[in-house]
Amino acid sequence: MTKRYYSYQEFLADTHALTQKIHWEFDAIVAIARGGMSLAQLLGEYYNLRSVYTINTIGYEGSQKLEGVEVFNLPNLAGATRVLIVDDIVDSGDTLGAVLRVLTEAYPQICFRSASLFYKQSANRLPDWYVQEAGSDWIEFFWSEDMIRKPDFSYNDYN
Repeated sequence: MTKRYYSYQEFLADTHALTQKIHWEFDAIVAIARGGMSLAQLLGEYYNLRSVYTINTIGYEGSQKLEGVEVFNLPNLAGATRVLIVDDIVDSGDTLGAVLRVLTEAYPQICFRSASLFYKQSANRLPDWYVQEAGSDWIEFFWSEDMIRKPDFSYNDYN
């Protein structure tokens, strides 16, 4: 598996590209934590939307895929009618599928759609909108990697 570093500059460009593809009005965003959180925050800013929530899942341990996906910490979406679910990548599709199942069961009156920066064609569930196909690459996102790549980082560096 090839590893590919995904920079902040690429993220900004791809987030803008994603906004140009989404032709759907929504009144809330749910980020699949942790990967979807940066994307959800920028989309919330772009669409001037304060109803930005997170939902937690565990489907991977590092780069190792687990047998199932645990979904927890459901947001309170009372009052929402159309919700965009976002994540950094739809790899197998298992996480997105599990989140959609859980949220649809909890909120059958809400229409859910999904968006991601990357997807893999082999996924069993594709997002409604995406920017890039990941192929067989393992994407190393800047929000995870930059803290790891700077082992000498210290809080005191900013004081």
